[in-house]
Amino acid sequence: MTPELIAALCGFAFLAGFVDAVVGGGGLIQVPALLVLLPQYPVATLFGTNKAASIWGTAVATWRYARHIQTPWRSVLPMALAALVAGFAGAAAVSHLDNALLKPVILVVLVVVLAYTLWKKDFGKLHAPKLSTTQQVLVGLIAGTGIGFYDGFLGPGTGSFLVLAFVGLFGFSFLHASASAKAVNVITNFAALAYFLSHGSVLWQFALPMAACNVGGSLLGTRMAIARGAGFVRGMFIVVVGLLILRLGYDVWSTRG
Repeated sequence: MTPELIAALCGFAFLAGFVDAVVGGGGLIQVPALLVLLPQYPVATLFGTNKAASIWGTAVATWRYARHIQTPWRSVLPMALAALVAGFAGAAAVSHLDNALLKPVILVVLVVVLAYTLWKKDFGKLHAPKLSTTQQVLVGLIAGTGIGFYDGFLGPGTGSFLVLAFVGLFGFSFLHASASAKAVNVITNFAALAYFLSHGSVLWQFALPMAACNVGGSLLGTRMAIARGAGFVRGMFIVVVGLLILRLGYDVWSTRG
């Protein structure tokens, strides 16, 4: 464990915390960094280390958003619980189904989402909830189940899918959607971390300094998101979805090759 290695991991953790706090998708930065810089460890251990480092940034982002933006907890909590249960189901399904079959479908969905977001300039710009509280709960349960299953089954970009659900289905602005998505994400991340902890799959010598830097990135990300508003979050969303398309596109292409 060299100072250079710790510095590199902490740098990626800070960037991941920043991106994740704004629009989700921090795992697209932090997980590849762990896989590249620590190739000698099992993948499950690196995933556990990622969760142990990132959950603190997600929790801080949730707290920061809750102080400045009203979060509809009566709708968010049922969605989080549905995502939690479905996440376990998705994880269990991995051993029975080939997730390579799902990747092309998700890739097409993401391309459509990106094209629609770029085409419809006012998408997510205004906060105009279009559902009653009861409708939000029902839609949240359905969306939470689908996204939670995806998180357990495949994983990358779950935070961005949560943001999209709150914008597209609930009528939230990107800023309010990001705040609500963080609240869901912190609960699902806690469940995943509990699993990894029970199996001893966390490298604390790396997770602790990364967690501190992830929190630092999260504080900066939430501050900028709150200060600059929905337009800034929308721009970050476009960037993260674009990166996710490249990631899944590469996975699909390499599998076929």
